[in-house]
Amino acid sequence: MLNPYENAAPLAVRQKIRAGEITGQTSGMCLGYAQANLAVLPKDLAYDFLLFTQRNPKPCPILEVSDVGDPCLHKIAKDCNIATDIPKYRVYEKGVMVGEYTDVTKFWRDDLVAFLIGCSFSFEAELLESGVTVRHIEEGKNVPMYLTNIPCEPAGVFSGNMVVSMRPLPNDQIVKAINITASMPRVHGTPVHIGDPEAIGIHDLSHPDFGEAVTIRPGETPVFWACGVTPQSIVMNSKPDFCITHAPGHMLITDVKNADLKF
Repeated sequence: MLNPYENAAPLAVRQKIRAGEITGQTSGMCLGYAQANLAVLPKDLAYDFLLFTQRNPKPCPILEVSDVGDPCLHKIAKDCNIATDIPKYRVYEKGVMVGEYTDVTKFWRDDLVAFLIGCSFSFEAELLESGVTVRHIEEGKNVPMYLTNIPCEPAGVFSGNMVVSMRPLPNDQIVKAINITASMPRVHGTPVHIGDPEAIGIHDLSHPDFGEAVTIRPGETPVFWACGVTPQSIVMNSKPDFCITHAPGHMLITDVKNADLKF
């Protein structure tokens, strides 16, 4: 089951999102174009967070950082307001989610800095084109994501464990998937784990921490990639006074082509 917006232009989809016509998860939309995770923090925490992303490039590959107080992006998407052009946002206060919104304009402040982080949705088009199974797209679901026991390298006030996304793959497709994603380090690159979920602290694949569970068929192995939802785990662990993120699976669709993010 492919997405009805799979061949749509990114700007057209962002305009529909801004108008409130699209509020669901974005996997499978605008195939061939990169999608991005979001973390918005006050300026006084921006250096610590930027340092965190540099120390943890696997889960947090930076695509763009906004100017202080400016919700408009200038590099990865034209005519883009980061406060309106994502289908669903989460607002955190002291590490606790206080609400989900389709527009966060009323929360925007002059001291906020937006970080746009690469997303594994970006390499899914490459997987599909190569005949690799992408189960959550087949089933029309949000990708399953799990908090692990893999520690991130701390920076300043930020610390915590990595979040991963999982895609079950037929065993004969795993090497192909590794090779495809290896060429795209700016959208998480190669998997961080293959096989036994218990080894990375995941006890039940049928109950993801974010997203939705998918079918794992006989002869398939769960494959785990670093995930851009990691900053939400870090926020909940580090408890900054204020933060805005995307809701898991509800990404910014950029104007950057996946091919431009390859080696």
